[in-house]
Amino acid sequence: MRIQVKVDEYMGPLNRDAWKGLSAQEKEELLRGMVSYFPTGLKYEEMETFERFGQRIETGVFSYDEQRFVFVPGDRVTLGWDRWQDGMNEETSTDLLETVSEYGVEDVDSFLSSQMSPVREVHIAPMLVECRNHSLGWIEVTEAEAMAQESSYFAEELEKFKLSDLSQYELHQEFRLVRQGETVQIFWFNEDLTLEYFIEEEAKAGFGLLTEDEWEYLYGGGCRTLFPWGDSFDYTMKLKHFGSLEEVEGIVDESAEPDPSLVVENDRPYDLELPNFFGVQFAGDPYNYELTLDASGNMMLKGGDGGAMICGGMGPLVGFLPAAAVYYRDGNAGELDWEDMIDYMNYRRVIRLNDLAL
Repeated sequence: MRIQVKVDEYMGPLNRDAWKGLSAQEKEELLRGMVSYFPTGLKYEEMETFERFGQRIETGVFSYDEQRFVFVPGDRVTLGWDRWQDGMNEETSTDLLETVSEYGVEDVDSFLSSQMSPVREVHIAPMLVECRNHSLGWIEVTEAEAMAQESSYFAEELEKFKLSDLSQYELHQEFRLVRQGETVQIFWFNEDLTLEYFIEEEAKAGFGLLTEDEWEYLYGGGCRTLFPWGDSFDYTMKLKHFGSLEEVEGIVDESAEPDPSLVVENDRPYDLELPNFFGVQFAGDPYNYELTLDASGNMMLKGGDGGAMICGGMGPLVGFLPAAAVYYRDGNAGELDWEDMIDYMNYRRVIRLNDLAL
């Protein structure tokens, strides 16, 4: 089956509303028919259904170099935030007001609006999206490759790490050691990387990087609420740096990150890291950024603020706004040096179907 996908054909079978109306067989036929146009090595695997926050989709899962991709249909959506849709519940409202008032903020709505991207209506092209993101500044290497680097510390520190009980060790912007069972993963900081080179290399391999519009669509699905699940914070979540909020007594009233000894950890995954209604997973950590590009190809950082608000003692609600609020935009990201940004920056690959001659 041959499909012609053009920029203005968002009401075709690859539009989200039309896609939902297709049978599983029709969807699979469409997706299988596209495989030959994708980068060599990208394979169709199966149909899978994803559901979360009241949104649901049955879509195709692909694999490439041991990484999963999902098909995300296109849509015409409104993005950005400037007002409440449903409004906060009392718990969220009280927490938010008490937290920001300590920093001289009196108008909560204006404070939130100033942190969000502007409201706009956009077309999102149908695409294949990598389910997980990857570190931009850190590259996994073998022990032999690491030994070949010009580091006077690595061999000694690696041996110390192997004999220790540490789960992770990092020498700032040089190397990182992560324990995985009986093995040790080694990551080297990619200090020579430039954005221009990275974009060029991904394009040569047949991939693009997300735009800010696409990232917000993938994260919120076009929702008009502050969070993907609504306008009120979910105090039942388990969050990085805080643990299970329900299990840490008084955490909502605390102004700073809790003492690690008070955090009750269990095998339950962090809620903001779980696959969403498109099957896409996010870092769920305000200390991290995800790289996106604006319409002019300039860098836009999403999904975090480098941990600024958590480090500033904002607590879980405001501290996690950068990672949980759909349309958050860090206005201070441009003040960071490139080396500092890529230390905490992630990216994911995308293939836009309207860029292919299907």
